[in-house]
Amino acid sequence: MSAMNFMEKLLDGVEVEWKALGEIAIKVSSGGTPKTGVAEYYDGQIPWLRTQEVNFGEIWDTGVKITDAGLNSSSAKWIPENCIIIAMYGATVGKIGINKIPMTTNQACANIQFDEKTINYRYVFHFLSSKYEYIKSLGEGSQTNINAGIVKKLQIPIPCPENPEKSLEIQAEIVRILDAFTELTTELTTELTARKKQYNYYRDKLLSFEEGEVEWKTLGEIGSFLRGKRFVKTDMTSEGIPCIHYGELYTHYGIWASDSKSFISEKLASKLRVANPGDVIIVAAGETIEDIGNASAWLGKDNVVIHDACFSYKSKLNPRYVSYFLRTKICKQQIKKHISSGKISAINEKGLSKILIPVPSLAEQARIVDILDKFNALTNSLTEGLPREIELHKKQYEYYRDQLLSFPKAEALTEALA
Repeated sequence: MSAMNFMEKLLDGVEVEWKALGEIAIKVSSGGTPKTGVAEYYDGQIPWLRTQEVNFGEIWDTGVKITDAGLNSSSAKWIPENCIIIAMYGATVGKIGINKIPMTTNQACANIQFDEKTINYRYVFHFLSSKYEYIKSLGEGSQTNINAGIVKKLQIPIPCPENPEKSLEIQAEIVRILDAFTELTTELTTELTARKKQYNYYRDKLLSFEEGEVEWKTLGEIGSFLRGKRFVKTDMTSEGIPCIHYGELYTHYGIWASDSKSFISEKLASKLRVANPGDVIIVAAGETIEDIGNASAWLGKDNVVIHDACFSYKSKLNPRYVSYFLRTKICKQQIKKHISSGKISAINEKGLSKILIPVPSLAEQARIVDILDKFNALTNSLTEGLPREIELHKKQYEYYRDQLLSFPKAEALTEALA
């Protein structure tokens, strides 16, 4: 039986009513960010979610933890498990997640709580996931952000609204089918997460040298920095001069890159600054200290324009070696000492120049890079290993999801926001 025939049989003539998300939710809220650079607010026990961790799946942990002091000093607040979370700002805007443990979030997350006696939260999750491109298109401003008002107006199809028990049965059956498709993906993703933790462990171990084994030097001693100049996402195009916006280093680039995902006009590029082939591009600003220091070695044939929240770093070290080291725990601990506080976390050239890096021979740098490149490819590449298998299962799920959730009167989704 096709997905469409199955839906016709499942609905069997029952009414489908479109309702605003704000109407069917118990609560729609957002969180807050404890002041960055205040040590007593971070490294606590309270899970604190950032939008880059929202990616169409279940969320069982967070990369950053805050303290009670951080919670009490900010707008961050606890949300119960099984809320639907929509990323409202930045590169992940429109992405959906489900928190499987109680946690707090930053202000860029819309947290939606439901009464499970009337709405199946996983049904809402699958439906909103199918509307990702549409939700993302609602963004406004240079950062294409959405807000809680937009989130509350999103329309959800409710089958058999006059009979809550029957409605939940229909929702549950759709969820059962779609969850079956995502179950294997979840298992594979869990395995991938474990491999990434293993990879991070060995990366840090390979780049941790015994005292006296190698010489440690500051980045400023052995290289030079150049800060980029400001441009916004709306300046970026599909052709022209290659460019890298700092947000892309979180979402689109790995340890190294040989081509750009975005471009900028030649006229505007002439007023900006570039990284040269062999330079390392370093993120200098972000929502938390975990964002700062993420780096990609630029190995393209041509120069690439860089954003003002980035530095290019030029040295005689192996650029991939530098990029790997900048992501280690020992480097992050150094960076933390030089962060300036404000709306966002940031580090300047003076701070970066003080970061100590181990300097083994070029042959040893190449050996370490070779090991980590192989491990990195297995863990992260979309063309081999687990990530490719996960991607194939996701595409299968998306096909059946879109078929199952193509309800009549879908135009209501657009009309409500017109």
